[in-house]
Amino acid sequence: MSRASETSPTGEALPTRRISDIEPKPPEQRWLVDQLWAASAVGIIGGQPKCFKTWLAAELALAVAGGTQALGRFAAHTTGPVLFYAAEDDPPAMRARFEAVAAARGAVLAKLPIFLIDVWELRLDDPTCIQRLQRTVASLRPRLLVLDPFVRCVRLDENSAQEVSAVLGTLRTIQRQYEVAVVVVHHMRKSPSSHPGQQLRGSGDFLAWADSALYLTRRGEQRLLTAEHRGAPSLAPLHVRLVAEPGPHLVLDEAESPALDTSSERPLQAALLECLQRAQAPQSTASLRDALKVRKASLLLALHELQTRGLVERREDGWATAASRR
Repeated sequence: MSRASETSPTGEALPTRRISDIEPKPPEQRWLVDQLWAASAVGIIGGQPKCFKTWLAAELALAVAGGTQALGRFAAHTTGPVLFYAAEDDPPAMRARFEAVAAARGAVLAKLPIFLIDVWELRLDDPTCIQRLQRTVASLRPRLLVLDPFVRCVRLDENSAQEVSAVLGTLRTIQRQYEVAVVVVHHMRKSPSSHPGQQLRGSGDFLAWADSALYLTRRGEQRLLTAEHRGAPSLAPLHVRLVAEPGPHLVLDEAESPALDTSSERPLQAALLECLQRAQAPQSTASLRDALKVRKASLLLALHELQTRGLVERREDGWATAASRR
C-alpha cells in the first residue's frame, strides 16, 4: 500500500482515502503461514526458557524461505527471503538448527534465502543500529524479519511502556514501509495467567502491539502452542515436542492435541461463557467483573480472546454469547 512521503511539508494536510476505495486483500494473501502468522504482521513468539521459542521461529523462517510446511502442517502462502537475528546462539549453532529443521521438512538449506544478521550486537533502541537495520531490509526486501530475543536487542527498561512502545513503533514503521512480517521473540514470566499474553515480561504494549502471537507454555513435561491473531480466529491449542531424529526439530503431538481440554487451561474464559449463557440479557463489563471477581485487565483480555474466536460479541447494551439472539 502506497504511503505519503515522510518528508511532506509540515503544514500540508494529511492524505486521505475513502475506505471503500481500498482494494480488499484476497483470502489467499491474508496469511504468511497458514493459521500461524498473518501476512506482513508484527507480533510475538512468547514463552518461558527452554520452551522451544527459537525452534518455532526457525520453523516459520524455513516455511517462508522454502515453501515448506511449518511444523509439518501449516503451509506458507507467501515465500521469499528471511532475515534472522539470533542474539543468544552463535552462527554455527544457528546453522545446525536450520540444517536439522530443513532435513526434517525435506528442504536443502543451501538453496534457501535465509540470512543471519552477522553482528555482535543489534540495538533496537539505538538510532544508528535502526538505520543500519532499515538499510539491510531495504536491500534484501525480506518477507520475514526475526529478532531473537527482545531482551538482548535493547538496553531499555522493558517495564517502561514509553520506552517499549517507541521501539515497537519503529518496528511497525519498518513493517509498513517494506511490507515485511516482523517476529519478536520474547520471554514470559513463570507466574501463570488466564491469558498467555499476560505472562509476557514487561510492558503490556507487547500484547497490544501484536497482530499475530504464538505462545509456548509448559503443561507438565509437554509444551502447549497457542496462536492468536488480531484479524482472524485463533487456532485451537496444540501440543508440540522436540524430537531428535533425523535431527532436532519440533513435531505436533497428534494424539494429544485433538483431545485438549481448553477449559482447564483457561478457566476465566470458561467462566465467562457460562456466565453469559446463564444471563437473560447482554452483560456490561462492570457486571461481569463483579460476578467473576477478577481484575478488569484480565476480564478484557479474556473477552477479547473469546470475541476473536467468535464465541462472544459486543453489542450496544453489553456482552453476549455469539449464538444468543434475544
